[in-house]
Amino acid sequence: MTEPHEWPEEHWRARVGHIRAGRGLRPESWPRGAKCAVALSFDSDHETNELRDGAESLARLSWGEYGARRGIPRIRAVLDKHGVKASFFVPGVSALLHPDEQRELVAEGHEVGLHGWIHERNTLVPPAEERELMLRAADTLERITGKRPVGMRTPSWDFSDVTLDIAEELGLLYDSSLFADDDPYEILNRGHPTGIVELPVEWIRDDAVYFMMNRYGAQRPYTPPADVLDIFRREFDGAHAEGGLFLLTMHPHITGYRSRIFILDELLAHIRATGDAWIATHEQIARYCAETAGLKGNA
Repeated sequence: MTEPHEWPEEHWRARVGHIRAGRGLRPESWPRGAKCAVALSFDSDHETNELRDGAESLARLSWGEYGARRGIPRIRAVLDKHGVKASFFVPGVSALLHPDEQRELVAEGHEVGLHGWIHERNTLVPPAEERELMLRAADTLERITGKRPVGMRTPSWDFSDVTLDIAEELGLLYDSSLFADDDPYEILNRGHPTGIVELPVEWIRDDAVYFMMNRYGAQRPYTPPADVLDIFRREFDGAHAEGGLFLLTMHPHITGYRSRIFILDELLAHIRATGDAWIATHEQIARYCAETAGLKGNA
């Protein structure tokens, strides 16, 4: 294998061109005269954070259980208080460990989307196995919730060489794992439009980067919760000013603590106070963008 500085132009162009942002899908107007759209998402990793690495720590497994036992109820209570619906991205194994949680979320009008099988790092999984795991996860979520998922978020926020091919095979409406914009866009696969809506993520709008720690390493939480709220609020204010999308990623085992749940509560109060923000599930936002832009044929 040659060094990157030795690659011929056709090689690095092909690498860069594999998955790209196509046309922007931010609509000229949002439903009901809203100025911006808000997509709240919760990655319900639960015990799979540790299981994917071989389940070496029983204590870390219990940390994942906390997300289901305490985090999810607190999050649901805040969402209910403000009368909003959200999207929960759930690994297949998490759904099997906590099936009632998924059924209740769907019954309440929330969305449950794909998040891998066991929170695997999809870029390290052979292509045939990645396909089998995605299909198995989709079947599992459908069996538990009664509704087949129409969107995905990869556990590693990354694509392998075949991830997008599998998403096309599954006929997914949207993905929420990539970073090429603030607002929705259509994903291109080797130059051809896929019809799949990308709802972009960003580490800035993810609670994990501010609050994660490693007991045996140097990683420690470094940002006070009040400062995290300020960052999220400023991200929303920017989306509101531009008329775009504000997408937030949170984790039940990270934000679901007594000292942190206020972030979600106060952020929603701030968003609702504008009076002109459309808060919807990822599916609803992706479907609206797809229909407005005339995208063909997924989900």
